[in-house]
Amino acid sequence: MKSLSTAWRYTSFALIVTVGLASCVVVPARGEGRVIRVAPPPARVVVVPAPRRGYVWAPGYWRWNGKRHVWIDGHWVRERRGYLWVADRWDDRGGHWVYVPGYWERGR
Repeated sequence: MKSLSTAWRYTSFALIVTVGLASCVVVPARGEGRVIRVAPPPARVVVVPAPRRGYVWAPGYWRWNGKRHVWIDGHWVRERRGYLWVADRWDDRGGHWVYVPGYWERGR
């Protein structure tokens, strides 16, 4: 009987861990970053440095490290003529938060 009890405890533990992980992470959407159920904190208010010739400011954002959100500071990105920088962001899609990495978009 003791081995049945031990097997049940391991099975119960595995089930609890699986359910816990499923409540935090969902399969990512195609072409996007991570999808989680934990909303990011509000963006930090940061003073943007003075413009630098040939560079674009990429603002900071919250990154999910698997356990919690951590702040990633803004940084300079070398300019691409004819393109606009679209900043990293989290989109709320019905309670699931989708991380969309920053990217270059052809200017209009």
